[in-house]
Amino acid sequence: MTTLPMNDRTAITARLQETDLRHHMHPFADHQELVAEGGARVITRAEGSTLWDSEGRRLLDGMGGLWCVNLGYGRRELVEAATRQMHELPYYNTFFKTTTPVAAELAADLAEIAPAGLSRVFFANSGSEANDTNIRLVRSYWSRLGKPEKRAIISRKYAYHGSTIASASLTGLAAMHDIPGVPIPDIHHAPAPFWWAEGGALSPEEHGRACAAALEAMILDLGPENVGAFIGEPVMGAGGVLVPPPGYWSAVQRICRKHDILLIVDEVICGFGRTGNWFGSQTYDIAPDIITVAKGLSSGYLPISASIIGDRVAGVLMDQPGRFPHGYTYSGHPAAAAVARETIRLMKAEGVVERVRDDIGPYFQRGLASLLDHPRVGEVRGVGLMAAVELTRDKAGRAPVQPLGSLATPVRNLCFERGLVTRAVRDCLLFSPPLVITHAEVDELVGILRGCIDAVE
Repeated sequence: MTTLPMNDRTAITARLQETDLRHHMHPFADHQELVAEGGARVITRAEGSTLWDSEGRRLLDGMGGLWCVNLGYGRRELVEAATRQMHELPYYNTFFKTTTPVAAELAADLAEIAPAGLSRVFFANSGSEANDTNIRLVRSYWSRLGKPEKRAIISRKYAYHGSTIASASLTGLAAMHDIPGVPIPDIHHAPAPFWWAEGGALSPEEHGRACAAALEAMILDLGPENVGAFIGEPVMGAGGVLVPPPGYWSAVQRICRKHDILLIVDEVICGFGRTGNWFGSQTYDIAPDIITVAKGLSSGYLPISASIIGDRVAGVLMDQPGRFPHGYTYSGHPAAAAVARETIRLMKAEGVVERVRDDIGPYFQRGLASLLDHPRVGEVRGVGLMAAVELTRDKAGRAPVQPLGSLATPVRNLCFERGLVTRAVRDCLLFSPPLVITHAEVDELVGILRGCIDAVE
């Protein structure tokens, strides 16, 4: 790639920023802030775990894109898989009793690696769409069984399950419920195990048991005969990388079985090696009825997602007569499916999951845990290659930072200036780097972060 003189790069950046501000509506953005700051950062290329912007500045991508670029940037194998498929069959739908070779084969690939008992696949294009699909799956299942009243779905506070109207309703973040009609009816939110902020004098395990008990109390209040499903992330990602304490998931599963409630496990972030197993369900010994996958399914190279459906639900919706009136134009898109198949093949061939479990995951967690000696680091929590660093002005009392965000946001901004991409949620910093990140890059990440916390303090 030709390196342009700095003044040329600056001119190109200014033109792109002006065009972007004039025409591009960004997700989750205050556009007047973008205007005040002169426009968006323009990312132009990437390789491995590294990004470069239009000014030539290098950034270590501590977020793996948006929790998704598991195999890192610049993987020729994924580009070539898409190219071959585009030459052979760039598109056909899976409506009208039709399939394509690559969609059928990807469904089989997913059934092979999914947790036991999950063998049927419905394709979509994003985690949001897949969770919309899950609502329809749950309600269709109970209606077919003659129990249409079992329509309520329980999610959790701090959950993130998407941003469409239905999936934003499942999401348990108040900012996502800022328009009339959201949440949609019959969606409820139980407490989540967030010990640092809400555990009080309880131990993490006691707090987890209390959250599970609160879930059961909500079920009893709604009436088990009215509750169709519970949905949860193995580790809650965008809500702050909330790691479940021992015993929490076993208690939740016992409650769901006791009250005949389907269990949906949202693996959009935790799936495909992030926690050191193919799926977070395996890390936490969860036996779901449905799992949601996206993001790492194609390493973020093309949009694709899926609901992987267990035998209990599929036995009613697929193995008995009756039409399932649902689908998307791009369900099982051939090029996206080809990239997903190649992603799975590469992860197996390169032992990516095992490396996260045995090597780079523990190294990453130890590196971030070394920050616990800092007076402004209250907690480091995580598993595999996802983590949160909780910042505080009251380490002993675990009091929330006031005003909210006044520590994490300045640290996040300075990290970007010094070459590290991270994400601020309340007053914690989140990390989800590519699964191919190196030891040296982990050391660099921790070093930049420590320096930025020091500088802001």
